[in-house]
Amino acid sequence: MKSILTAAMALALLVPAIGQAAENPEQTEDKVIVTVDRAKVFRISRPARTVIIGNPSIADATVEDNTTLVLTGRSFGVTNLIILDEQGEPIIDRTVVVRGHETNTVRIYRRASRETLACAPVCEPTLTIGDDEETFSFASDQIKARNSLSEENAAVQE
Repeated sequence: MKSILTAAMALALLVPAIGQAAENPEQTEDKVIVTVDRAKVFRISRPARTVIIGNPSIADATVEDNTTLVLTGRSFGVTNLIILDEQGEPIIDRTVVVRGHETNTVRIYRRASRETLACAPVCEPTLTIGDDEETFSFASDQIKARNSLSEENAAVQE
């Protein structure tokens, strides 16, 4: 019992410190925050020649023009973004944090299983990384089938 109490007290002291570190603007100042499945316009001060994303499965960068990129969150995680100028000198070297979307969503937990619903205003299943494999596959298969029907219909109309 004493060890449980000691562990609980240590955790109680640690949790606020973790929260303060996460809220400290100095620690997030050089980070670019992107949301999964959303795009963010990113501008740079001078023309770029090379754009490097450390892990393209976490984030993707599309070059709009030589000073504008569009970053898209692909999966939860942390990677980096390096942009080089014509001479190969770094313009930007930043950490990119891709986080999940919370707005207008509801997560249903059944023990270890999770299902996410998009609610705007009616709640409907949505594909979300981390959801139960059966739920994710079911929604994915329905989306693929629907898209296939749309593509077939568009081909017939041409």
